[in-house]
Amino acid sequence: MPRRATVLLSTGLALLAPQNAWAAPVLDGSTLRWPWALPFIGILLTIAGGPLLFPKIWHAHYGKLAFVWGTLTVAPLAAVFGVPIAAGAFVHAMLAEYLSFIVLLFALYVVAGGILLTGHLRGTPVTNTAILTFGTLIASVVGTTGAAMILIRPLIRANAARLHNIHVIVFFILLVGNIGGALSPLGDPPLFVGFLRGVDFFWTTRNLWQQTALVAGLVLAAFVALDLWHYRADRRITTVGENVPPAQLGISGSINLVLIAGIVGAILASAIWQPGMRFEVYGTVLELQDVVRDGALVLIALMSLALTPNEHREANGFTWDPIVEVAILFAGIFTCIIPVIAVLEAGNQGAFSWLLAAVTTGEGSPHAAAYFWLTGILSAVLDNAPTYLVFFELAGGNAGELMGPLAPALAAISMGAVYMGAMSYLGNAPNLMIYAIAVERGIKMPSFLGYMIWSSTIMLPVLALVTFVFVAPPW
Repeated sequence: MPRRATVLLSTGLALLAPQNAWAAPVLDGSTLRWPWALPFIGILLTIAGGPLLFPKIWHAHYGKLAFVWGTLTVAPLAAVFGVPIAAGAFVHAMLAEYLSFIVLLFALYVVAGGILLTGHLRGTPVTNTAILTFGTLIASVVGTTGAAMILIRPLIRANAARLHNIHVIVFFILLVGNIGGALSPLGDPPLFVGFLRGVDFFWTTRNLWQQTALVAGLVLAAFVALDLWHYRADRRITTVGENVPPAQLGISGSINLVLIAGIVGAILASAIWQPGMRFEVYGTVLELQDVVRDGALVLIALMSLALTPNEHREANGFTWDPIVEVAILFAGIFTCIIPVIAVLEAGNQGAFSWLLAAVTTGEGSPHAAAYFWLTGILSAVLDNAPTYLVFFELAGGNAGELMGPLAPALAAISMGAVYMGAMSYLGNAPNLMIYAIAVERGIKMPSFLGYMIWSSTIMLPVLALVTFVFVAPPW
């Protein structure tokens, strides 16, 4: 090997080597340095730039690219810390974090995809506002994924004749895919994580309804203004569906409404039923209730496929591509995030200890505004569920205290994870699914950075107002 290559390899291993001479039986985040975050940054940049810079290569090989970045995470872990530690960390990420995440999304995607709204909708501002309002209201009941999958295709069909329709999908992601899920653990994955760790089921409903009403109301008002402007501009050029008589609205595949109730029941049952039985798979402990829940969700999805006529899904434009893309990309993300989460969980002992210092006041109490913005910013790029968990633990991890004297911190973490999960395609799984369906239907969606410009322009003034009124009021 040339001398220069040897020096570079030695330097790289020195940067990756643990700060202590020994390695713990499990991956210890306090021994990891900042270069371990490079594969995670790499996969984010690839997802952000791939569809824009090399779209043909991206759509044909995104799975291979995700695999490469995952390998660049796990292989160095095995080389530096040993195969058992690397394998244990990977198994934990896949079984304890990724599996339940993707099974729930899969079930909601399949079941919601079997619900067909029939009848012709015209993409007028009134119709669009009604769909977005309805989706926002039901998102906390059927989940952001369920609400999005039920309504996204009818919304796209309604606006097919519009010359400008990108903004409709962007606001749909903001409202239905994210903000609407802020009022219950069923609505958004990070709140479900809190529920499993002891947060009362109705805590977010009682404590976040005012904030959510303000955010949703302002974003919806911005949509109405923008949609009216585009609609009037469109009508100066061509008619917008006026020549098509509206058909009576109806719903087919109603058995899937029952199955959605089954999904909700399975999730609630897994939190209530505590048999005390557990299994260990390569160091990862799996609770019986969680295994049963995931199995029930898969069974519900299979029932939906069996009980829903194929023509309903065909009329809905249902394909497997969006959920496959989400499953593959998030498998890569959950793999690459392993060392990042480990460092964050190390708290003061980790390379990102500045985060803990940033969310703590000089007196040692939680700084609510810092929790809100840091949770939100990281949720936009790390996925909001693991980010919520990290900051939940940073705030003490005691659900009783977080619902009591530390309630402002829990509210800030919850709002940051849910609201700012809307800021990028990666912040919340439904975002990427909505994007994939829209692109599949021929809508020229913004690039990763383009979407962030959209979301930042809309959301940042609203979030600043929430900070001023609710998170850190001056009075």
